[in-house]
Formats: sequence, C-alpha cells, structure tokens
Amino acid sequence: MTDTAASYILTLSCADEVGIVAAVSGHLAQIDGFILDSQQYADLDAGRFFMRVHFAPAGRGFPTDVSALRSSLEPIADRFAMTLDLHDTAERPRLLIAVSKASHCLNDLLYRWRARSLPVEIAAVVSNHDDLRELVEWHGIAYHHLPVLPETKAEQETQLLSLVEETGTDYVVLARYMQILSGECVDALAGRCINIHHSFLPSFKGARPYRRAHARGVKLIGATAHFVTRDLDEGPIIEQDVERVDHRATEADMIRIGRDTEAHVLARAVRWTAERRVLLNGNRTIVFR
Repeated sequence: MTDTAASYILTLSCADEVGIVAAVSGHLAQIDGFILDSQQYADLDAGRFFMRVHFAPAGRGFPTDVSALRSSLEPIADRFAMTLDLHDTAERPRLLIAVSKASHCLNDLLYRWRARSLPVEIAAVVSNHDDLRELVEWHGIAYHHLPVLPETKAEQETQLLSLVEETGTDYVVLARYMQILSGECVDALAGRCINIHHSFLPSFKGARPYRRAHARGVKLIGATAHFVTRDLDEGPIIEQDVERVDHRATEADMIRIGRDTEAHVLARAVRWTAERRVLLNGNRTIVFR
C-alpha cells in the first residue's frame, strides 16, 4: 500500500447471490485498491445482501479521482443490480441539528464535534425557541430561530427544508426537537433524518413521562435513536441503550439518567451513520460495527 492518507468507503445492497464478495474484492485488487476493513451480512429471510468496504489506494493503477473510481464500479453494480454508494473519508457528512429547549443532546454533540471525536461538520442549528442561541454561537455555528405556530407550521417547515438545501446538509438530527414533522417534510428527508426519544414509549406518552414512570416503579430507563418515518417514533432503529434503576431513584434521578442515556445513544447513532456503517433494510437497519 502506498504511503497516503486517502481512503474510501463503499456500501452496497442487492439481492443475495453467489459471487458478490469475490466480484467486489477482485475488482479492488485489479485497480490497486487495498482493503482496510470489510464487513458483509446476508439477510436470509429477505434475500438481501449488504456490504461495507473501507479501502485505500495501493498502486499506480488506482483511479485518479472519485468520479473515475465510481465509474469503474458501475459494471459490478449493473451486474448485481446494486444500490451502491461511494464516499471519500476526507469528506465529512454535514449535519443540521434541530432542537427545542432541552440542551443535553445538543451540548453533547457540540462537544464531540469540537473535540473532533465525531466525524461530521455541523452546518447549522435550527430551533423553534431562542433559548440555546448563546450556546450554539459560542461554538461559531449559525443559529436559526424558526418559531412554530399551528397556522405557520407549513411555512416553517418550508424554511427548514430550504436551510437543508442551502447548507448542503446530508443529515438532519432531531436532538430533542419537540415538534412532529409533517408527512411531506418526513418524505423530503427520508433516510436522512435521525431522532432520539426516551424508552418509555408507548407506555408513558405525552407530558411528564418520568413522573408517571416513577409512580409506576419502572426499573429500566433507556433511549432509542432511529430514522424518522411517517409512523411516529417507529422508524428503523439505529441504536438503543438502557440503565437499571431501583426503588431509591427519585424522579430527578431518573430524568438525569435518561438525559445522559439519550445523549450517548444519539452520539453513537450519529457517529455510525457518519462513518457509513448504517444501511437501511426495510423497517430495520444493518449496523456494521
């Protein structure tokens, strides 16, 4: 392998059949590509195959740019009718983060981004409140206050989607954004919008879920990160985690534990998505670790 920092990630999905791995790895060897990591999964029930390959240039035969590299893969994609994506690892996905008043998930993402432990660029932050402007602008990130009223919701979502377009956003992250997106907005962001919510759904919906969970004596507190679909809080799950509590936990304890869990789960989901480790498989996800 040549001494270079350049590398690429190839992800693909197609109908499962013999010869896919051999075709991909053989082609990369033919063009002087050095495989750094390769993972694959066959969903036998659905008859689908998924693959993620991280590779780097290893000789003079390697294509000179991403366009040429992508063109070289087209015959394989056509042969197996693949859905195929290719990304230069030097190009970090751009996020637009949407929040309301709670700061725990946003603050965690901003810290990880600033510490360069999250492989993304944050294009902007959008909120239906102005409470978190100072925090965001301290980090040098643009803050857009887009209030929401029942009579202006459609207009506000149009502004949100315009910001997605203007900022070159790859993914929208709902970091405790306490608004339900319309079906039209969800469709426009299909496969590109990540949400986080506590684990009490559907048992404790609505306001003050921790108070009602505490009164019920729940023993597990958790969080779920998922892609947003028209089915509220039921999109393909990317990551989940739980923390055990007992009778000594107060409502305040449960809220604190819940917020920490939400922040950690969302950060992992964002990082794995940014690293091109998450592939959609119907109403499920394939997450290559």
